[in-house]
Amino acid sequence: MCDIRRIMQAVLIPAILLFLMGCGSLSGKVPGSAKKPAPDTAKGEKAAALTISAAASLKDAMEEIKQAYAKEKPNVTLTFNYGASGSLQQQIEQGAPADIFLSAGTKQMEGLAAKGLIIEETKRNLLENQLVLITSKNLQISVDFKGLADDRIKMIGIGEPGSVPSGQYAEEVFTNLGIMEKVKTKEMFARDVREVLTWVETGNIDVGIVYETDARVADKVKILARAPENLHSPIVYPAAVIKSSRNTDAAKAFLDFISQDKGKVIFERYGFAIPGN
Repeated sequence: MCDIRRIMQAVLIPAILLFLMGCGSLSGKVPGSAKKPAPDTAKGEKAAALTISAAASLKDAMEEIKQAYAKEKPNVTLTFNYGASGSLQQQIEQGAPADIFLSAGTKQMEGLAAKGLIIEETKRNLLENQLVLITSKNLQISVDFKGLADDRIKMIGIGEPGSVPSGQYAEEVFTNLGIMEKVKTKEMFARDVREVLTWVETGNIDVGIVYETDARVADKVKILARAPENLHSPIVYPAAVIKSSRNTDAAKAFLDFISQDKGKVIFERYGFAIPGN
């Protein structure tokens, strides 16, 4: 009996091992083999998702930049949160998720910096813009900024000065022209420059004050006048990475992209000026 058991063990055990090895090869799995790296890891780049809080006046340019960046970094997903710079500042202060802040005014960026909410070394002045007075192409209105005090102008649309930089700049112009007292009863405050643009396009107000870049993308409005730059603070668009970002490296890379030639070309196509140019 012992001899029979020894013979069976000598035959069956190797057969079982051969069977198990064969099953492994059929499934394509070899013991100890390493898994293939994910595509992004193979390229040395990790997938990332960025949330970018950007001034409403940047929307058209940023949507084109989003497409251009997808070709450069297909593993990075961009989500934009557009609005008034002051409102975006408040959202970030209250903990809303954001990796990058693109403001239409330095006041809002400095507010975040004072609270230690941005990575200081990433802060840069990205763009410049110009303030313009517009009306609907369907209205027979001809006036400059000083003429806004005239009785024939009944409603003037501007961004809410406390949260919308364009509204702040507009009131600086009124003050420096000495017409603030005459126009303040005519002011209609909007949530952002794009709302002012809509009011003018539809003819719901006589005139509006927006950035030149906004007027350029609207085919239903016409520019009546450009505000002299000595009548308001410099219109500068600063950008920075938010300190609470979980994708700091990816955020820095995106800021570098929009600050360099490929980004500059797109911004200039929409009418923005590049500081120093």
